[in-house]
Amino acid sequence: MVAGSQSDFSLKEKKESATTRTGVAQNEEVFRLTNVTKKWPGVQGFALAVPELIVRRGEKVALVGMSGCGKSTLLDLLAMVLRPDEAGQFVFFNQQGQKQDVMHAWTRKKLSQLARIRLVHIGYVLQTGGLFPFLSIRENMGISLLGLGLPVNDAVEEMAKRLHIERHLNKLPGQLSVGERQRVAIGRAMVHRPSLVIADEPTASLDPINAEDIMDLFSALADENGVTLIMATHDWGNLG
Repeated sequence: MVAGSQSDFSLKEKKESATTRTGVAQNEEVFRLTNVTKKWPGVQGFALAVPELIVRRGEKVALVGMSGCGKSTLLDLLAMVLRPDEAGQFVFFNQQGQKQDVMHAWTRKKLSQLARIRLVHIGYVLQTGGLFPFLSIRENMGISLLGLGLPVNDAVEEMAKRLHIERHLNKLPGQLSVGERQRVAIGRAMVHRPSLVIADEPTASLDPINAEDIMDLFSALADENGVTLIMATHDWGNLG
């Protein structure tokens, strides 16, 4: 379980079946964390403590709790963009079951190793989308593919059609609605077919109808691609 100093939040899981759609056994681990802590000092200080967290391949995990309780901090730790202060264990297992010691990499300042794990294995959807305003939708969605040296156009166009945004590929983010930009952000996180997608309140800025549509589509894409999904959300019910 996980606790923050301001208010606790809970972890909820939805398991699909004995195997994912890609045939990977559900009991294979993606993350194993024990005694992980992150502290923010000061008058308004904050402390996040993770006594134990195990995430298995193909699971959908929701972090549910009030604003300020540490959900985003935990997501940043899992995305390897924020260094823990302490950790008994903090390991990540890729699709082949190879163990990556995240805390060891942070301690030894192997930042390029962490960056490579993020690029290859993880997609991250920010609450605000996090799109580059000066790049087209096609370019935004294709960034991870370019970084991996993979072909861009066919994969981006296929994902855009799945998200019903293919007509916007040559536009800039500012020309799209908030809901359309979130679809782009989801597509960018998933187009390189990572094994893990992390999402921080991806529908928080949307109206209820658009939020439900995008969550349904997001969940379906995760199922189709055998993706492990970890999400901070106020609406657990739509994480199908």
